[in-house]
Amino acid sequence: MAGAGFCQLDATQMDETLRRMAREIAARIPEEEALVLLGIRTRGLPLAERLGFALAEEAARIAPVGALDITLYRDDLTEKAGAPIVRPTEIPFSLKEKTVLLVDDVLYTGRTIRSALDALLDHGRPRKVLLASLVDRGGRELPIQADFSGATLAVAPGQRVSVRLKEIDGEDGVYLESKS
Repeated sequence: MAGAGFCQLDATQMDETLRRMAREIAARIPEEEALVLLGIRTRGLPLAERLGFALAEEAARIAPVGALDITLYRDDLTEKAGAPIVRPTEIPFSLKEKTVLLVDDVLYTGRTIRSALDALLDHGRPRKVLLASLVDRGGRELPIQADFSGATLAVAPGQRVSVRLKEIDGEDGVYLESKS
């Protein structure tokens, strides 16, 4: 599957994009705000970890990282075939008075983020919630937008965005692929 579709970001470009996003995050969120990162499983978690590392390197800012599973909060859960795979939510810190940066790979309809907000609020009430997405592909169905976006892609009907991460897929890259 590697190399299928049109490469939009290669590994080097992904790293540069995450470092730029880290600098933007550090510039917009004051140091006195307690910042935590929550990666939306599956690919949002390694991206949150990478953003946390980039924040430390680029801005000397330490932000704890947690994982948020939204499986049981999805509005299409009954439409999925088979039993859902529920992975653990791991938030090893309090959300009270924190600025939470939700991290995901692709922002599309906004439904994943709506589910993430529902899941997040079951774990506490943060001071503020922001959103970082590696790719914004447009096509919103809900009034949700990223506060920090790595790349905006024009995606034609019949195409999808595929984010590959070395932690999960063995390689880094963002591809436009045919849905077939």
